Amino acid sequence: MTLIPFLIVCPLTFLAGLVDSIAGGGGLISLPAFLFAGLPMHTAIATNKLSSSVGTTVSTARYCKNGFFDRKIALPSIVLALAGSAIGARLVLLVEDIYLRWLLIAVLPVVAVLVFLDKGDGNADLAFPASRRMAIACIAAFVIGMYDGFYGPGTGTFLLLALTKCAHMDVRTASGNVKLINLSSNIAALATFLFSGAVNIALGLAGAAFCLIGHYMGSGLVMKNGNKIVKPIIIVVLVLLFVKIILG
Repeated sequence: MTLIPFLIVCPLTFLAGLVDSIAGGGGLISLPAFLFAGLPMHTAIATNKLSSSVGTTVSTARYCKNGFFDRKIALPSIVLALAGSAIGARLVLLVEDIYLRWLLIAVLPVVAVLVFLDKGDGNADLAFPASRRMAIACIAAFVIGMYDGFYGPGTGTFLLLALTKCAHMDVRTASGNVKLINLSSNIAALATFLFSGAVNIALGLAGAAFCLIGHYMGSGLVMKNGNKIVKPIIIVVLVLLFVKIILG
C-alpha cells in the first residue's frame, strides 16, 4: 500500500474523532475518508469500525474517569446496545437501504428543529423520575444500537438527543453514557468484521491513532464548555447527515 491512503485517512479521522467525541456523527467524516483512500465499500465500513472503536474507547475512558456517566443506567444500556447492534447487523442483510434513507430524510428535519428550539442549559431535570429516565435510556440504547448495527451514521448524535431531551440528563453525564453505549455497539460490529477478515488492519490502526487524538481533545472540550460546544456541533452533524443521505 502506498503512502497516499494514509495521507487521506489520518487528518480526516482526527477530525472525525474530534466531532464524534463532542456530538457524535464522526462516521460522516471517517467512513468517506476510507472510501476516498480507495478501499472497497465493505472493507471501508469494517476498517472504519476499527478506527472509531479505538477512538471511542479513549473518550469513553476520559468521561468515566471524571465521573461523567450514570452508573445505574450504564450496565443495562451496554447490554442492550450490544444486543441491538447484533440484531441490526443481521437485519441489514434482509432490508434494502432505500427504506432507511427515506425514513431519515423525514426524521432529521424534525430533530434539527427540536435542537434549535431548545432553550435548556444542559442541566439535569432533578424532578424527572429516575425509573422513567432508566427506561428511556435503555430503550434508546437498544433501538439506536440496532440502528448503529444496521446503518450507523449519526448514532452518537441520536443517543445524545435521546438522553438529554427525553431522559432529561445533563449534557456531560449524557455524553459519558452515550460513549459507553456507542462503544458497545461498535465492538459488536467490529467483532463480526474482524471474524470475517474484512478489516484493513494497517490503515485502520493508523486512522485509529489519529481518531484517538481527536477524541481526547474533543472530550476535553465538552467537559470545559458543555452545552455551548455540543449544540452547534449537533446542528452541523445533522445537516451533514441529511445532505449525505439525500445525495446517497
